[in-house]
Amino acid sequence: MLGSMARTLVVKATAGADSPERCAQAFTVAATAAAAGVDVSLWLTGESTWFALPGRAQEFELPHSAPLGELLHVILTTGKVTACTQCAARRDIGPGDVIPGVRIAGAAVFVEEAMAEGAQALVY
Repeated sequence: MLGSMARTLVVKATAGADSPERCAQAFTVAATAAAAGVDVSLWLTGESTWFALPGRAQEFELPHSAPLGELLHVILTTGKVTACTQCAARRDIGPGDVIPGVRIAGAAVFVEEAMAEGAQALVY
């Protein structure tokens, strides 16, 4: 089945605790794909940007959902996690504040990843 999948999955999470089901869905899809061997790039935008900070994903709870901290760990271990430059700046989050392995980048990098050959982009 993986042979028919896109080589890269770019997932943009636009929600955080303000829309927990949508947030959990983005992390679940990204982590599932990463665990299956798909090259995953998770983008944290809007309220999900807070999950770039240490401990924040562990505070998130949603009944019948995998722990967000564990999902984030899977993605960080095998893929890329990026916090949106503008979203981070609006929340006074800088490169020294984020979890090791999380980068801060802007729209040009997102477009480059999402438009790359063999990429599939999903927005939650």
